[in-house]
This record gives sequence, structure tokens and C-alpha cells, in this order.
Amino acid sequence: MQFEVSTRQIIKIAAPICLALIIPQINHMTNTAFLGRLGEFQLAANGIAGIYYLVMYMVAYGLNNGLQVLIARRAGQLNTEGIGRLFSNGLLLGLCSSFLVIAITLLLAPWFFSKSLHNQQIYAAALSFIRIRIWGLPFLMMLSMANAFYIGSGNSKVLAVTSLCQEVVNIFFDYTLIFGKLGLPALGLNGAAVASVIAEGTGMTVAYTILFGMGFHKRFLLFKYLRPSWTIMRSILTISAPLIVQFLFSIGSWFIFFIFIEHLGERPLAISNMLRSIFGFFGVFTWSLAATCNTMVSNIIGQGKTAQVFGVIRKIVTISLLCAVTVCILVNLFPYNILRIYTTDMQLIGDAIPSVRIITLSTLLMAISGVVLSAVTGTGNTKINLGIEFAAVVGYLLYCNIVVEQWRSPLYVAWLADFFYWTIIFVLCFFYLRSEKWKSKSI
Repeated sequence: MQFEVSTRQIIKIAAPICLALIIPQINHMTNTAFLGRLGEFQLAANGIAGIYYLVMYMVAYGLNNGLQVLIARRAGQLNTEGIGRLFSNGLLLGLCSSFLVIAITLLLAPWFFSKSLHNQQIYAAALSFIRIRIWGLPFLMMLSMANAFYIGSGNSKVLAVTSLCQEVVNIFFDYTLIFGKLGLPALGLNGAAVASVIAEGTGMTVAYTILFGMGFHKRFLLFKYLRPSWTIMRSILTISAPLIVQFLFSIGSWFIFFIFIEHLGERPLAISNMLRSIFGFFGVFTWSLAATCNTMVSNIIGQGKTAQVFGVIRKIVTISLLCAVTVCILVNLFPYNILRIYTTDMQLIGDAIPSVRIITLSTLLMAISGVVLSAVTGTGNTKINLGIEFAAVVGYLLYCNIVVEQWRSPLYVAWLADFFYWTIIFVLCFFYLRSEKWKSKSI
């Protein structure tokens, strides 16, 4: 359970995570590609509804990252019992959180969408979609807790299996429920929501089947401590709560960005949804390496080898940047071919090209900043993460409000907001890590 600082170790952890992250992105690409065949309106509505669900998922993602840091730290200390206590209490926290988010969504989403969206047809379609989609959150929360255990304990290869099963199910039900094939009803946009819920339930089932089938529950005492321990829950929340707020800020600001884009019109929103899908897919290399950095930094600190932390960060940043450069070259060489996955409307594709060029710049910067931000998470001082995220989001929203909402700039200028955001993230993370104040943090 103790990691070494080597390129081989990095790839060993990152490769299964990368495959696991690619599968959900293929899920989103599949949804977007099928809905693009229905029309520009469905692409636009799915963009808003999908980002809203992503905001709600940040509760699960924050708990996942916090639990991952703690489990990796216990793994570095060879503390098996501590891993079991963390997992059991994290699972209880996750389930309670998911049902709270469902209740909030059902009560407040209609009001929020009505106040923020100008197009009433998009409002009605997005609300109908999210009322179905939100019921996948408990499945996704339980899956996230299992994934936190697998990554934190050095068993990340399991993620590839669960994600593959999830995606096969999602593609099947996307096709049959969106278009009404094999005797199933043609639900259109809502078909994508139902398919995603079924797929998330499948992923959760596979993850826990492996958990029991391979005996992880016995080796790590994962279900021995199901009686809530407020002390352990408090320690999980101490690490996770700032991350949850951080991710809510981050994706919430992106949601506001999409609302501003909706004010520009249906076409910019449809283009933005395609771009989100493309660069979400190619961004998995950065995010898998960022998750690896999070885990390795925490594990190495748990071993008492703080002097090796900067070496880990440099190695992972180098790999991340090489991946990003390769991706950006491919996207810029073949933008028309990639965009044809989503639509056959050549005018829509032509309008999207300038934004594609701009986002590749942000992708290069994200390859560095995303890894460095996860390194800060791995130190366990997640309040610093929250402060960094808050500063970046304030700058991001100021840019969006002035450039998009007030100036009504072209879409490609609007997407420069991401470059501004990642610049702030990198500068603040760099100075915090160089200060070495994280060395005195105990979790």
C-alpha cells in the first residue's frame, strides 16, 4: 500500500483511473451525439441540464476526494483498520448527502431555472430532464465511495471494469430510449436521463460485487464499523467539506457561464455543449493524473517522505503536459472530423471552430494547474484549496459578467475565461507549495 516515486508507479495508478474517467466521458459524448441527431434545441437543453447535474455531483466528488486523501494517508501508514472505519462512515455520509441533494433539487430547481433561463422551451425541457436524472445520485454517490477506496488503497485497476460495464449499459439504453428502438418508448431528451440513471445503478452494482467477490470487505474491514462514529465523520468532513464547497464554486461558476451563454442564444449554447463534451473527453488524461497526484502526495507524506513531494509533482506535471500537447495537436488538425460526431450541420460546425482553437490553449494550462491543485489537496490542507478556488472563481465570474453578459462578445472570446481561471489557480498553488507550510499539517 506504500507508493514509490517513479514514472512506472505513476502510470500504474493513473492508467486505470484514466480508463475509468474516459468511460463516463464517452457516456456524455454518446448522449450528446444521439441528442444532436434530434436537433440543436436538444443539444442546448442537455447542456444546461447536464451542467446542473454536474454541480449536484460535486457533493459526491468532494466526499470522494476527501475520503481518498484520508484512505491514502492510512495506506501509507499501513493502517488497515483505519481504512475500514473511514470507508463505512464515508458511505453513510454519502448516502445521507445524496438524498439531501435530491430534496433540494426537487424543491428549488424549478424556481432557479425559471429565474435564470430566458428561453421557456429550454427551461421546460431542462427541468423535465433533471427531475429524472437526479435519481441517479445515490447510485453515483455509493460508486464514488467505492472508487475512493480503490484509488486510495492502490487498487485503481478495478475502476476500469466498473466504468466499462456502466458505459455499455448507457449506450444501449441511450440508443433504445432516445429513439424508441427494440420496442421501448421514444423518450427523446428524457431517454438520455433514464439511460444514465440505469447506467449509474449498474456501475455501483459492479463495484460492490467486485468489493465482496475479491474479499476487500474482509481484508480492510470495510463494513465492520457501520455504526456511525461522529469523530470519524467529523474528520472526513474536515477534509471533504472545503473540497465540496471548492468544487461547487468551480462547477457552479461553469454553470453560470452556461447561463450567460444561453442569454447569447440557442446556437452558442448548443456549440458550448459540444465543446464541453469534446474537451471533457480529452481532459481525462489531466484529471486521472491529478487524482494520481492527490493520492501519491498523501501516501508519501504518510510514509514521512515529505522531501519527495516536489519530485512527484514535477514528474506528473511533465506527463500531463505531454498528453495535453498531443491532444491539442490532434484536435486542431481534425476539428471538423471530431465535431461531426455531434452534428451534420456544417454551419454549426463552422461556428464552433474558433472556440475550439481557443479552448486548446486553456487545455495546456489546465494540464499543469489541475495537477498542482490536486497536489495541494493531497497535503490535506483543503481549506487552502477552498481559498484558492474562491479567488479563481471570483476572477472567472468577473470576466464572464463583463465580457459575456455585458459586452456580448463572440463565443470564442467568452471561452477565454477558462484560461484566466487556470492562471489564477496555478499562481496561488505554486506559492502555497513553495511556502512548505503544508509540512506541519496532520490528518
